[in-house]
Amino acid sequence: MMSLAGFGGAQAAEKVVDSIHFLIPGGAGGGWDGTARGTGEALTKSGIVGSASYENMSGGGGGKAIGFLIENAESNQGTLMVNSTPIVIRSLTKVFPQNFRDLTLIAGTIGDYAAFVVNKDSTLNSFTDLVAAYKADPRKVAIGGGSVPGGMDHLVAAMAMEAAETDPTAVKYIPYDAGGKAMAALLSGEIAALSTGFSEAVALAEAGEVKIIGVTAPKRVPAFKDAPTLKEQGIDVEFVNWRGFFAAPGLPEETANKYRAALAAMYDTPEWEEVRARNGWVNIHNSGDDFRKFLEKQEKQVGDLMKKLGFL
Repeated sequence: MMSLAGFGGAQAAEKVVDSIHFLIPGGAGGGWDGTARGTGEALTKSGIVGSASYENMSGGGGGKAIGFLIENAESNQGTLMVNSTPIVIRSLTKVFPQNFRDLTLIAGTIGDYAAFVVNKDSTLNSFTDLVAAYKADPRKVAIGGGSVPGGMDHLVAAMAMEAAETDPTAVKYIPYDAGGKAMAALLSGEIAALSTGFSEAVALAEAGEVKIIGVTAPKRVPAFKDAPTLKEQGIDVEFVNWRGFFAAPGLPEETANKYRAALAAMYDTPEWEEVRARNGWVNIHNSGDDFRKFLEKQEKQVGDLMKKLGFL
């Protein structure tokens, strides 16, 4: 079958949508911003979309942009809002009153698995080593992360420890504001391991600062084949911080399907591969109803764990 990218990328892909306005619930330079702008770049450079514009609307943990899209639905039928796992976590904890069901679900497009890293000189060489150290003396084994208690890094650590048949509520989790502080804590021994995103873990491992002892992917990720999965260590956990796109509620199905078709066609273009590789993203495509099922499953997984940990 001939690629949508045409002959060697010289010919533009067929145009599916004239223009898209991307609504970004956070500031410039963040993960949402990079996802929206990278997606827009690939869609316009490949010719699938005629033009793209961008609007950053921070506030309320993403709630301001969600509220805006719902309240101004009719005048925003040309808008796609980027979001990710926090829309599930923050709606459960009532950071904002809406949830993904209040929007038109377009597609999940990419993801970043979670990973656990230890200091390169650590005596721990696997996640099972970490579990053994924790079982021997829980007070001496703290796990750090970049999110608040009850946030994603904490939930992933609790999920993994629970699957390893330890009490997830007893895990000592220490939050850090910035990556640098978390790394300093890892190097000083204040924490035994760090719960972080896989792409960040790979960057630290390639810089020679850490060892990756577990990834929440179903199988080893080609971007860093040396990183073992939790599953291969007998710990049955899979988790992905997805990123994807939502449209205003009440969007005509025909329009929603055009957006879904544009994003599906994007994966076959060299322009997308360049953006994806540059950012170290993993292609995880869930469109329409598949996206809804994926989100409902994650909502249950996260919700059950947050109740156990006392956050709900």
